[in-house]
Amino acid sequence: MLSVNGTLIRPSAFILTGIPGLEAAHIWISIPFCGMYIMACIGNCIILYIIKTERSLHEPMYYFLSMLAVTDLVLSTSVSPKMLAIFWFHSNEISFDSCLIQLFFVHCFSSTESGIFLAMAIDRYVAICNPLRHSVILSSPVIVRIGLVILVRGVLLISPFCFLLIRLPFCTNKVILHSYCEHMAVAKLACADTIINIVYGLIVAFWVVGFDVTFIALSYFMILRVVFRLPSRAARIKALSTCGSHICVILAFYIPALFTFLTHRFGHNVPLHILIIVASLYLLVPPMFNPIIYGMKTKQIHSRVQAMFHFNRI
Repeated sequence: MLSVNGTLIRPSAFILTGIPGLEAAHIWISIPFCGMYIMACIGNCIILYIIKTERSLHEPMYYFLSMLAVTDLVLSTSVSPKMLAIFWFHSNEISFDSCLIQLFFVHCFSSTESGIFLAMAIDRYVAICNPLRHSVILSSPVIVRIGLVILVRGVLLISPFCFLLIRLPFCTNKVILHSYCEHMAVAKLACADTIINIVYGLIVAFWVVGFDVTFIALSYFMILRVVFRLPSRAARIKALSTCGSHICVILAFYIPALFTFLTHRFGHNVPLHILIIVASLYLLVPPMFNPIIYGMKTKQIHSRVQAMFHFNRI
């Protein structure tokens, strides 16, 4: 740990508080959090197993769903074990390097998940608006390249967060009022001007969410134009039903994200423990709900899940 005139250039570790103000209830809070994490792991692993073993599901939509499942596993695992260790064992300390790694994975894979939702929207657009060329436009090499672009975008946009934090001098206060390492929660501990961190964080948030949501909305606008021109009501319902799962997971992801973003910036009257709980649920609820939604709404996956559990009962 280096020190200059009492200012720590780089602390060896930080202290995570968990849910500030609710330390006495950490054990009770850990029960639903642990349950959501277990369900997220089991559900996403089942989705990956079914898509891998069922050859009829080797299609663009399910490849993107596999990417989403992997992203959800990484996203929830990047925070849940440490969060539960805080709740159960009071293991509040996290090293500086581990903190940077955690915040990198949280922000990088949140960006990746948003990009995957955009890719899935484009897949639905091509499937409905240009079905005869769907497999040609979204061939396996194209899907791999799309996945790599989404991941590289996340890495390139989020890596500067770590460098911006490394350059900051930190004071003697090492307590992070959060349940995991989040960029601005760490930056607030610095004994220096963090305007660059604030501005860059806003630019990344508006760029990722603004770009992805705009083109997701545009994709569905084009889809609706085509769907409502279909001659029969049954055809319209069938076309819209293929988008139902995707719309549900998009709402489950973006609504908590929007609430977290707005309340952290403008909700100064919202109690801190509410902000931290919502921010934590934002990383646990979508990974838990995504496989449930797709398992219920996607006929092929639903039937395979039923077959798996029926076979196990026999």
